[in-house]
Amino acid sequence: MLKKRIVATVVVKEGIVVQSFHFNRYLPIGKPEIAIEFLNLWGIDEIILIDISATVNEREPDYSMVKLASKKCHVPLTVGGGILTFDQIQKLMHSGVDKISLNQSALYSFDLLTQAALNYGNQCIVLSIDAINTPNGYRVYDYKKKAATHLLPAEFAKRGQDAGAGEILINSVDRDGSYTGFDLELINSICGSVTIPVICGGGAKNAMDFIKVFSETKVSAASAANFFHFTEHSVNQCKSIIKKEFDIRLETNANYAESSFDEFSRLNKKEDSILEEMLFFKIEKEII
Repeated sequence: MLKKRIVATVVVKEGIVVQSFHFNRYLPIGKPEIAIEFLNLWGIDEIILIDISATVNEREPDYSMVKLASKKCHVPLTVGGGILTFDQIQKLMHSGVDKISLNQSALYSFDLLTQAALNYGNQCIVLSIDAINTPNGYRVYDYKKKAATHLLPAEFAKRGQDAGAGEILINSVDRDGSYTGFDLELINSICGSVTIPVICGGGAKNAMDFIKVFSETKVSAASAANFFHFTEHSVNQCKSIIKKEFDIRLETNANYAESSFDEFSRLNKKEDSILEEMLFFKIEKEII
């Protein structure tokens, strides 16, 4: 059985990593390359870099930013935002990108998605779907128009798979930045409609949310953005808890295997005697 993947979504607005709330409000965090460097050191499995201002401002992807970010990234890197032509996809692939995420360009036509899949292989193409819960049920959300479309997320995901997508990224607009956990109903509807891997995002607060979504859905990977940025070693702390329930990759020196956590997945303080002994441990800088 394939290991579950823990993914970090790095949301970039006007060149700065931001904390997103329901796709409407944003707080600055820092430079993309620095955020990516830390996530790598902390043992993340994959990174999704999304430039949310590129399409809105009708500009191309920021290739210089992507190149700088890719130099700091030693895990699979997916990039999305502002991609409207095959030439742009080629430039991104030459900038160190492993996978392309298509969202806005796929809303009204799968032509670019299919062309990219034929040239680079399905495994390199991610269909990103933003979904919102409306009085009429879940609908695909157009973040450029800031409005729900008539499209049903599950049906749209199936059409995307048929068009050549090798993976689906489902984002919950309602849960984005809410810390209320993943939208299991939405996620299950997507997993039930496709046979390709599904990544879910939106709402993660701590490790318990990952355990819940892995337990109650068939997602291959779960992603978080906001909470990974605010605590040092947030990724390997989170993975140490998840690993007790699921087979995931945990290869950093700081694996927190002998640490305990409270009910909110926060690290408990060790005994003073143990902390004193740890002062004499020499920890070599690791390269992942």
